Amino acid sequence: MSEALGAKGIFTAEDLLYYLPFRYEDRLNPRSISELREGETASVIAEVRTSGLFRTKKMPIFEMNAGQGRTSLKCIWFRGTYLEDRFKPGQIVALYGKVEAAWKGRGLQMLQPQFEILGEADGTEGSDEEKKWNSLEVGRVVPVYEATGKLTSKWFRRVIHGALEQLGPEIPDAIPAAVRERIGLIDRRESFWKAHWPEEGESFSDLQASRTPAHVRLIFEELFFLELGLEMKRRKARLQKGIAFKVDTKGREALKRILPFHPTEAQKRVLREIAEEMQQPSPMRRLLQGDVGSGKTIVAFEAAIIAIENGYQVALMAPTEILATQHYLSARRILEQAGYRIVLLTGSLEQERKKEIRRHIAQGNAQLVIGTHALLEDKVEFDRLGLVIVDEQHRFGVMQRMKLMKKNADEQPDTVVMTATPIPRTLAMTLYGDLDVSVIDELPPGRTPIVTRTVSDVRADEVWEFARKIIAKKQQVYVVYPGSEEKSATGGKTGVASMEGGLKAAIKMYDELRKKILPDLRVGLLHGKMSADEKDAVMRRFQAKEIDVLVSTTVIEVGVDVPNATLMIIEHAERFGLSQMHQLRGRIGRGSAKSFCILMTGGKITDEAQQRLDTMVSTNDGFEIAEKDLELRGPGEFFGTKQAGMPSLRVANLIRDRKLLEAAKLEAAALVERRSEGVSEEETQRAMKHLQLHWNRRYGLVEVG
Repeated sequence: MSEALGAKGIFTAEDLLYYLPFRYEDRLNPRSISELREGETASVIAEVRTSGLFRTKKMPIFEMNAGQGRTSLKCIWFRGTYLEDRFKPGQIVALYGKVEAAWKGRGLQMLQPQFEILGEADGTEGSDEEKKWNSLEVGRVVPVYEATGKLTSKWFRRVIHGALEQLGPEIPDAIPAAVRERIGLIDRRESFWKAHWPEEGESFSDLQASRTPAHVRLIFEELFFLELGLEMKRRKARLQKGIAFKVDTKGREALKRILPFHPTEAQKRVLREIAEEMQQPSPMRRLLQGDVGSGKTIVAFEAAIIAIENGYQVALMAPTEILATQHYLSARRILEQAGYRIVLLTGSLEQERKKEIRRHIAQGNAQLVIGTHALLEDKVEFDRLGLVIVDEQHRFGVMQRMKLMKKNADEQPDTVVMTATPIPRTLAMTLYGDLDVSVIDELPPGRTPIVTRTVSDVRADEVWEFARKIIAKKQQVYVVYPGSEEKSATGGKTGVASMEGGLKAAIKMYDELRKKILPDLRVGLLHGKMSADEKDAVMRRFQAKEIDVLVSTTVIEVGVDVPNATLMIIEHAERFGLSQMHQLRGRIGRGSAKSFCILMTGGKITDEAQQRLDTMVSTNDGFEIAEKDLELRGPGEFFGTKQAGMPSLRVANLIRDRKLLEAAKLEAAALVERRSEGVSEEETQRAMKHLQLHWNRRYGLVEVG
């Protein structure tokens, strides 16, 4: 049992009280079967009539018929052998699921409904204790908990109800009274009772949306202490010894040499923010956000020049070899002519070459060191590391960034974390609690908005005809497939597209395009299983306009710049994630010619996939797309929970509860700075003590000292 509870983060009675229901069932006014309508999700209480297991060629199917008077409802569970002896005629069951029309229109049915047996067939009520527990199951709004191991929702109801009965009349509350009053929070004890056992008359929609006063209280509490801990982390970081870089006339001249001919106002503003902070004696920790193609890399290189001109080295870490190589080629193009020494260190280099590069890094000959996770190896020693630049942070764990920063034992290097995944500001400051945020919210001049359309693959001939017209204008085309994938430097996969279901693999399609569909055009192929050198050779040919159509898997997702490419065809677009499609689309529209993105779909499209496609068609705005993606996938999946160092929250959801998150952030900052109105020093200390007791175990983030 302790193992099953531990899997849900429940180790103490207090943890149990924070294990809130994931939904509620209205068993006070249960629906009658005759009221049910096809397509709705509903709760029904009925009597078991018949049940049995049917074996078909494909799989065993368990069927149970439940009834109310003369009406009945069929329930079906695929691979339902585990239910063979669960139901007996006459039992009372609560059912919850989506209502569908039964086969050939014979009444209604529920597929795979959740169920609970409320009463036995013989009608016995049992002891007084049994009667008490049974009264919690019907005739009221009932909490439904996520089961774990053999611990059912019913088990949680009973145990949590028992724990609540053990609470004293008053329980400690670490949120200062003045803060509770400002936010309008109810008492902590009351919130536990009402979140688990709602009173009659509570709005059912508010319960399902976690918006009752009880939910708001518990959500705010969790976010308040999360923000309080992050605020303490930021203060601690500011006290560390960093490097106060000088930005003098020589440095400014060096910057001018590599500045783009017309930097955008946003680029100028962000460079100013970074340059000012690099001059401070405390270490800079900055998140640099910018949509695809906004010019983040040039700003990062400018920060690198400030460090190099002060006699320090710079490390730039990217999640994949192709992106590291792309940065290396860009750095050489932009910086090498100014005399800066740049090296590339990746896992696939030959041992001797790696050894030689490591020697250059250790001796300080290499000024800008670009690489993958290979930079984290203990063998890699820097002579004088002054700045760490991490690209696409959400693909690296927080600890990896820390490891790179520790490669200068004497002083903390400054850090810039770049991401093309736009994250709402408050959320960014929560996820990357120790980072300040800079946003490049403007695209370079001359960029044209990309026209995006969805097309079914039955119209493929028209799409290839359109591609011919684009190529006739001496422009180039990307064709992207969710085929073979590149592994990221952290060992995970970089794509989210499903690889199953007979996808047209990129290699097969490349042959078909080359031989049958576009035999007179120059077709190239790029995929994740190619070596870094092979990928580089293909990209160089594409950039040199020696390839008209580049068939590629998602390896082109980030970093590749070909201004002459104006058409992107994404095959099986319904299988791609929203942010991933946006990243891919960012590869075109980099020149002044009008660009087009065609999302080709095949087969059945789910509701969620349709929402993703509609969002792509309706907007080019990365922030809007990220908002929708977060909404569809939730923060855990969006960032890869453990990977991003996401705080493990019990009751709050960083997207749904964003307004409460902002309020919690303001109140936490005021408390730390001792300017929280109406809060005594004693209350401040009580909040801090609560934080220290709960921080590490609860939030799984770096401990506050």
